[in-house]
Amino acid sequence: MSRAWLEQRERGSLAALRMMTWVTRALGYGPARALLAPICLYFLALAPQARAASRQFLGRALGRPATLGDIYRHLHTFAGTLLDRVAVLGEGGAGFDVRVSGAQVLETALAQGRGCLLLGSHLGSFEVPRVLGELWGGVTVNLLMHEANARAASRWARALAPELAQRIIEPGQPETMLRVRECLARGEIVAMLGDRALAGERRIACEFLGARARFPAGTLVAAALLGAPVVTFFCLHRGPRRYDVHFALLAERLPAERPARDAAVERALHDYAAQLAAQARAAPYNWFNFYDFWQDA
Repeated sequence: MSRAWLEQRERGSLAALRMMTWVTRALGYGPARALLAPICLYFLALAPQARAASRQFLGRALGRPATLGDIYRHLHTFAGTLLDRVAVLGEGGAGFDVRVSGAQVLETALAQGRGCLLLGSHLGSFEVPRVLGELWGGVTVNLLMHEANARAASRWARALAPELAQRIIEPGQPETMLRVRECLARGEIVAMLGDRALAGERRIACEFLGARARFPAGTLVAAALLGAPVVTFFCLHRGPRRYDVHFALLAERLPAERPARDAAVERALHDYAAQLAAQARAAPYNWFNFYDFWQDA
């Protein structure tokens, strides 16, 4: 993985996550949410790297220097999505207000019987789509995600929702591509992140919020080889248990053979970066990459 990501220490211990789960279940969602304020003030004061990364990103997305209030709001939005993760993993979509735009794009892609690759990001929540399949009549959503930098959080999530843990596919393993292919053959969704790279993965520099940033190409190469449509999604936190989900077609079918594949993947990746930038400007406090995203461009 990118060095900046893997060098981040996991701050939330398994005990703390379990405590938050207990508080939410015992006292209710409201009291648990009230605890977010002191937690965010703690990180605002004692997490200088996250504070600096937040200031840098918000300055680009807002088009002005970020204030401490902006940074606090940024951290609080992130904490709110973590709290909602307790609810969404433990209760499914009950009590959530999820507004969806572009659903017909996903429905059309799935109607072809080739499955679909959902390309997300660290803008907004990656957890809420785990229950969207239930809202759409039982469509299975599998997650291709790396858990190495959050082992305690992963153990907690697996204990809270063991049935969802079976849908997690670990990238970079010998069986990864086979599992993804099997999911697509069953007409299922495979969701993955498009803004962090695996070690050795080819990356392409794209314009992103006024500067060049490097995005991984591996996901789109896999989509080309598997012949699957690619749909982008952004699940944006708008308040307690409230989310706006946006879908857009990125590629109907990418060519599998070189050199056409390389050119098509590069075009699609630039389009993805443009979509990400537009959504980031619209919802800047939903950005959850707390490191210098442009540092190795």
